[in-house]
Amino acid sequence: MTYAAPYQQKSKTRSALSIAGVAVTLGLAGCSNNETADTATSADSAASGEVQNIELLNVSYDVARDFYKDYNPMFVEHYKSEHPNSTITVKQSHGGSSKQALSVASGLQADVATMNQGSDIELLEKKGLVESDWESKFPDNAVPFTSTIVFLVRKDNPKNINDWEDLTNDGIEIVMANPKVTGNGRYAFLGAYGYGLHAFDNNEDDAQNYVRDMLKNVKVYENGGRAATTTFVQRGIGDVLVTFENEANLAATKFGQGQVDIVYPDYSIKSESPVAVVTTVTDKKGTTDAAKAYLDYLWSEPAQQLAADLYLRPSVQSVLEKNSDKLPPVETFRPNDTFGSWDEIMGNFFSDNGVFDQLAVNAPQ
Repeated sequence: MTYAAPYQQKSKTRSALSIAGVAVTLGLAGCSNNETADTATSADSAASGEVQNIELLNVSYDVARDFYKDYNPMFVEHYKSEHPNSTITVKQSHGGSSKQALSVASGLQADVATMNQGSDIELLEKKGLVESDWESKFPDNAVPFTSTIVFLVRKDNPKNINDWEDLTNDGIEIVMANPKVTGNGRYAFLGAYGYGLHAFDNNEDDAQNYVRDMLKNVKVYENGGRAATTTFVQRGIGDVLVTFENEANLAATKFGQGQVDIVYPDYSIKSESPVAVVTTVTDKKGTTDAAKAYLDYLWSEPAQQLAADLYLRPSVQSVLEKNSDKLPPVETFRPNDTFGSWDEIMGNFFSDNGVFDQLAVNAPQ
């Protein structure tokens, strides 16, 4: 079934820009006379000039690993310059965003949570693990950078996929992350649904018919965004990967250089990556100040430029504008403006027997 879009469609296949990723060891050598048990003791140690060993655990979503791999040593150097008597190490845990949030809710001792969906931080808020006003603790409602959903296609775009409507064409095989368990998959699904509403004048029936036909072409639902990339690029399955802009660019410049191209749809969804301090953990460990400093530094110019270098859209407008060559303007919508709160979105779309289950053929459980 073919759908007429309300405007002229334009192919925006972009040649990928090359980026370099350099692995850096995060630990700094140091010694500690004792391990502090609370924030007050930690502060006293710092004031007295006593050497401190601080270890932070950042629990994050899977496709953020490339950013934090480079951000962590940058932060460690910055923190050491301001706290010469402290030795700080950052450890990482990556996986599907919602699974990661559930792990923290179940007891994983994260100092900070850096997710790609507001509902994942809201879950931790409901569990009493992060403060109720977590959005006001940092600029931009605690969202240091954003992304959007784009299409990764085979080199030279042999299936002529230029916009959302083309994903319903006969013979198209789609790879995407599982919307039941991953933020990447949810944004992809909501992006398609939002496009349907946009293209068909907010007619729910027409939008759902479009989404139903698109989902018929899904060949693989993977358990995470990076797993979906691996399936598409390295295993060679599918004609198009529906994923985040930053993941598509990293695939085009690293994992699948010369094998794939990126297509920007005319209209897509804005994904936000919120961050929060897990205060129930940091207050016990005495790492609250360090954890806050770790997240504060995400808004520094070096960190924002690093985000742009990895094709994340900086929240600091001046840095975003400076990188418009690699992050072209895209008309986007916020899921909360279109579909309601994350509680409403999760309940309506992704609960058992929700809209996704109703529209998807062989929906993953």
